[in-house]
Amino acid sequence: MDHRLIAKEWSRLLDEFFATRGEAYGRAVEACLGALRSGRKILAFGNGGSAAEAQHFVAELVNKFLKPRPALRAVTLSTDTSVLTCIGNDISYDAVFSRQIEALGDVGDIALGLTTSGNSPNVLEALKTAKEQGLVTIVLTGWSGGKSAPLADILLDVPSSETPRIQEIHLFLLHLLAGDIEELMFPGH
Repeated sequence: MDHRLIAKEWSRLLDEFFATRGEAYGRAVEACLGALRSGRKILAFGNGGSAAEAQHFVAELVNKFLKPRPALRAVTLSTDTSVLTCIGNDISYDAVFSRQIEALGDVGDIALGLTTSGNSPNVLEALKTAKEQGLVTIVLTGWSGGKSAPLADILLDVPSSETPRIQEIHLFLLHLLAGDIEELMFPGH
């Protein structure tokens, strides 16, 4: 594996992302700020590596990213094993996130879904439920967004079809988002 080629690919992907999707990223920052400032919350979810990234992002909001400051309202929908297995067993794995949004989502909250393909059935169902309940949907995905694109109020699609590169850029974007939220909400801290 040529690490230099991967680093060059990262640079190309980030340049292309911000050249073509920079405005969408800015809207994602503003949507999150608006929700959090008005007492709303961010509900983040995904499968596998995307679940880990959603959990990582929420930890940085609830605790801190770079500096001590008040906690922010955020929840990961992939960490409660009792809820996940109950819904998966009694209804369907496709409903593991949508049922939680049905229970926890309020108008004006953010539903932040991660799916590298844009086609994960449980993420799609969650986005549909979020839209029906008046949540703002932000989707981090791969090239073009797949089936998730029409369900996204704000689509952050990494211009790649390679899962590792998409996930790496997603983590970078989530770090940027956490840092921007923290800095803009708490500039004096």
